[in-house]
Amino acid sequence: MPEANYNQVISEIKTLKLSDQLRLLEEMATLIRKKTSGTRPRSIMELKGKGKDIWKGLNVKAYIDEERSSWNG
Repeated sequence: MPEANYNQVISEIKTLKLSDQLRLLEEMATLIRKKTSGTRPRSIMELKGKGKDIWKGLNVKAYIDEERSSWNG
């Protein structure tokens, strides 16, 4: 939606009575819930193994020691 249209909609909403604004808010929340209800919940376990190649050939202990020493300034 172009910025001008968005701003016009917001301006019109501000002219509504509070009860109508609340009704509109409820309708919008319902609409958004319906659109997002088709998405399945994600699991942190989907990330398992991602980026493991970054650590190949790296001395993990040396890396950790170097990081820890940087914390002390």
